[in-house]
Amino acid sequence: MKGPFVNTPAASRGIPSAPSQKTSESQPTRPTSAIRIFLVSGVGTALEFYDFLIYGLAAALVFGTVFFPSEDPLVGILLGFASFGTGFLARPLGGIVIGHFGDRIGRRKMLVLTLLVMGACTFAIGCLPTFETLGPMAAVLLVVLRLVQGFAAGGEWGGAALYGIEAAPRGRRGLWGSFTSMGIGLGSLLGVAVFSAVSAAFGGELAEFGWRIPFWIGGVVVIVGLVARYMVMEPDTGARSHSAPRLPLLEAIRVRPRALLLSMGVSYGYNTLAYVGFTFLLSYVTQFGFEQTQSLLAQLLYCFVLFIVAPLAALASDRLGRRPVMIVGALAGAGTLFLFFAVVQEKNAAALLLGFAIVGLATALTQGPIPAFLAEQFPARIRYTGVSTAYQIGAAIGGGTAAFVSTALLIAFDGNPFAVAVFGGAAMLIVALCSRGLRETSRETLAEIDAK
Repeated sequence: MKGPFVNTPAASRGIPSAPSQKTSESQPTRPTSAIRIFLVSGVGTALEFYDFLIYGLAAALVFGTVFFPSEDPLVGILLGFASFGTGFLARPLGGIVIGHFGDRIGRRKMLVLTLLVMGACTFAIGCLPTFETLGPMAAVLLVVLRLVQGFAAGGEWGGAALYGIEAAPRGRRGLWGSFTSMGIGLGSLLGVAVFSAVSAAFGGELAEFGWRIPFWIGGVVVIVGLVARYMVMEPDTGARSHSAPRLPLLEAIRVRPRALLLSMGVSYGYNTLAYVGFTFLLSYVTQFGFEQTQSLLAQLLYCFVLFIVAPLAALASDRLGRRPVMIVGALAGAGTLFLFFAVVQEKNAAALLLGFAIVGLATALTQGPIPAFLAEQFPARIRYTGVSTAYQIGAAIGGGTAAFVSTALLIAFDGNPFAVAVFGGAAMLIVALCSRGLRETSRETLAEIDAK
């Protein structure tokens, strides 16, 4: 009996056979299993997003002091979050450029490239002189490296997700696509764990030297991801380079304009809640009176919940449909920040853990199905470009501004978080509306999707 962890023929998975002269480009020569896919899609993404997301932790905890000193701590944090958001400015460009070549020449080369660039930038950030040493130029260099990080991250998500989706057995595209979501959760988990350990080792004082250690670790361990992708991934697995148009982006705009716009809306809303949860809330509870290490441990629980719940939500979307799971998750997410701020008013460790677990659960309900749901809106010849462009533009608008806007709202309303909860709730309602407008694709084969 075949299950989700056993390879099935390409035809039964809904992947059209390549022309005979292109067989070596399009079909893997070794068996595909969930473990192999997770090594490429999940572990590789985990290491890359560890590098991308520890910047958010540093922005919430120390960059306001180290690179953007100000008499008002909240202003320094605001500037730190602004620099965090610059990485999102480059993500759409990375999605378009890397997606273009992913459709034209294959997934593997692009996924190796994104890891190399991200690892080098992360290590370099850990070596930067601070404002005290170099003045404003230190902040300029930080932002430049962050932009390059964003470019690499823009091409990573779509390629890693497609590697799992295009290799999945029939009826398991949601689950296998969620390996990328699990990778983001795992990378976040590793990032928070490292920051927590370093914070505890330095007595909560990261500003002098401790903040550099997670960046150095990130630059080194990315080698593990590179080895996994070289050894496990077939040279052009999942590529449809023989049928890709010369300009996949223009083709996507021509044949899938509605899918592009609605997918951007889904990405915008999801990333808004995700980055409010991952960056702003950590800063908020620290300013609210919780200890830094205590806050990081609560964030660790948030990441653990993401890692566990996201694949379960994706599996539910395989069985119940993508749209119902996405809409239920979005509606749950719309109310979650109101609940979070009410819970943490208790100002005790149990309330803090419960609050972060609630936000993690609500975020994971949409995070799990998103890779398959959005990828299935585009035919194979433009899939990498279509899903990467839509997702990364939405991520730039939502995730890139979430922490900055939330902090600005907190300042404008004199520390009252109600406006932040409204902001996050409205974003998740957009997810529900856009999900309702996208095609339900969980019952279709990839061949049927390509034919349409």
